[in-house]
Amino acid sequence: MNRGFCLLAQNNKDTNYIRQAYALALSLHKYNTGQRISLITNDIVPKEWQSVFDQIIPIPWTDSAEDSDWKIENRWKVYHASPYDETIVLEADMLITQDITHWWDELSKHDLFFVSNVKTYRNETVDSRFYRKTFDANNLPNLYSALHYFKKGNTAKEFYILLEIIVNNWELFYTRYAKEEYQKWCSIDVCAAIASKILGNEKEITNPNSFITFTHMKTRLQKWKNIPNNWTSVLGQYFRDDGTLLLGNYVQTNVLHYVEDNFLKDSVIEKLK
Repeated sequence: MNRGFCLLAQNNKDTNYIRQAYALALSLHKYNTGQRISLITNDIVPKEWQSVFDQIIPIPWTDSAEDSDWKIENRWKVYHASPYDETIVLEADMLITQDITHWWDELSKHDLFFVSNVKTYRNETVDSRFYRKTFDANNLPNLYSALHYFKKGNTAKEFYILLEIIVNNWELFYTRYAKEEYQKWCSIDVCAAIASKILGNEKEITNPNSFITFTHMKTRLQKWKNIPNNWTSVLGQYFRDDGTLLLGNYVQTNVLHYVEDNFLKDSVIEKLK
């Protein structure tokens, strides 16, 4: 079966997401041998970074996020751009800290799968709903699009076609399906949740008890009494010589969604090499 990882990355004025995608690909290769990785982007990829990707694929059609800071308006295009029969989609600001090749066996049981529970850096299940008020107020499926999977076929295609319509008309759909705790911006998580709610497929595309998850480093998810503005300012980050990553005193054994770009120092990339 033709399987691989797809990363969609577009730089904005503040963040070099291509650099993040390069680091993520390095970490994938470090812990998961023989995996295919494709980068979907219209940005220039430095020559010395290109070898970690099997393919660098232009964003299909026009750049829907040209005037956007968050660069999420193209995210629905991953289904159409992926060269694989089965695809794991990862956001660029993630790192792999272990072998996850066994995930394919579990994910292949699904046509489409989203993470719906995430972890703290201590590997505790996140229970904070601070960033999920819109989901709770509107009874939306608790999907995290930062890590999801799809298999080419009618089920995933139907979902992504609907996701395209929702993203391109998000204000209309928010008014109908997410009017409580209304968000004044387009969120791919909210759009994916609305698509799932319309299709009525939540039980088929996620499982809150699944071992497939990731560590989410947003500050208010960490069960801290005093909430810092940035986790990187209060939590030590250490790479051992063998490549093991520690945050504080906790060894990271999950997919790390580090969120804050200043975590990705040049020294981190050197360790991953």
